[in-house]
Amino acid sequence: MPMSIFSRVQTVTEITRSLKALLENSFAFVAVCGEVSNLKRPYSGHLYFTLQDREAQIKAVLFKTQRRYLPEEIADGAQLICRGRVSVYEPRGDYQLVVDSVEFAGAGSRQAAFEQLKRKLHDQGLFAEDHKQKLPLLPKAIALITSPRGAAVHDFLTVAARRFPSIPIEIHPVAVQGDSAASEIVAAIDTACQRGVADVIVICRGGGSVEDLWPFNNEELARAVYRAAIPIVSAIGHEIDFTILDFVADHRAPTPTAAAEFVLPEQRQLQLLVKQNILRQRAILTQKVAGYRHRLTLQSRLLGDPTRAIDTLRMRIDYLLARLRRGVDTLLQARQQRVNGQCVIIHQHNPQQILTRHGQRLATLRQRLIDLNQRQLERRAAAVQRCSALLRSVSPLAVLERGYAIVERIPGKEVVRSNREVCAGEHLAVRLHDGRLECEVTKILPR
Repeated sequence: MPMSIFSRVQTVTEITRSLKALLENSFAFVAVCGEVSNLKRPYSGHLYFTLQDREAQIKAVLFKTQRRYLPEEIADGAQLICRGRVSVYEPRGDYQLVVDSVEFAGAGSRQAAFEQLKRKLHDQGLFAEDHKQKLPLLPKAIALITSPRGAAVHDFLTVAARRFPSIPIEIHPVAVQGDSAASEIVAAIDTACQRGVADVIVICRGGGSVEDLWPFNNEELARAVYRAAIPIVSAIGHEIDFTILDFVADHRAPTPTAAAEFVLPEQRQLQLLVKQNILRQRAILTQKVAGYRHRLTLQSRLLGDPTRAIDTLRMRIDYLLARLRRGVDTLLQARQQRVNGQCVIIHQHNPQQILTRHGQRLATLRQRLIDLNQRQLERRAAAVQRCSALLRSVSPLAVLERGYAIVERIPGKEVVRSNREVCAGEHLAVRLHDGRLECEVTKILPR
């Protein structure tokens, strides 16, 4: 080759324009078949994407004027036959395919593999809603599985520090793209579950192409997420990016920032809510106590003072006892007079057998009199006890002390009288003689 060619020094612009002219003349019209990836739709209306096969890729652009002739929208994973010309974009020195027309040839290999795995896992129940776990209202700790050098971890920690800085966050550093990413994420999930420190796992990374996000379409990763005992939140890419991990995770967040807002409550709002609930509970209790006091006053007026009735009964008992003593004394005196009369008769007649018989009769009558008095006393005492028990039974507090309770609805404080007025899962308040209980209905049984 002549030295004159090498001795001439060209600028970057000159060599780039020479290459552009060479490519545009040599490849004035080409038809290229490949799979779409890394599709971008800027506000200009043009479409920028990459056509690839298993061994190579080429950048492509479809301008807005040609886009309107598309029979349907282009999506990542679509298999296209693009017809156009090869050109060079001078500012970056990149060669690209300027597409004039597009023919859809079906789904690409990656998209087909994605749909096949998605259908397989769905049929096996890995996407079932009833298996997904609920997130705790206030997690004790969060395990963050992500790349320590990416923007996603910075965004997550920034939002976490603003919303609830006291909740600890464990960072499990892993690769989020490449061949080893899926196995590293699986190992991090198993480690977080075995440690048992965190009660929420967040897997996040920023946006990227289909190739960058492909590790999150791994079957082994999906099964590790499914068997995890801790709820897992997926925050992969942007809002329009979907992976297999998003479907099998317990919850999906569109971005790492949204994941932090989704997992962590707002500390100030939570504190305000707690204060409001405390004030509301105090007001309810104050109102309820006032109502019970008013009700107690009304019931006391209706029932009267029980001590007065007891005092009246005691006075009646004293009166009856005094009357009983007088009656006994009178009876004894009468019996004594009769005995004396019999003694006079016996003394007058002096029959030993009659005297003995009358003596036995006297002893029998005396014992009957004592038994009679004893039974009468027992009946009076039993009557007093029944009256006392009756007074105690009509007291509302006594009813509660016997084991009964008043079931009320929360927060209305309405008294529940039948099992048909409640449903499973409802919270009820149970009033006992010494306090209240708050319960949840788990099952309703017939009588």
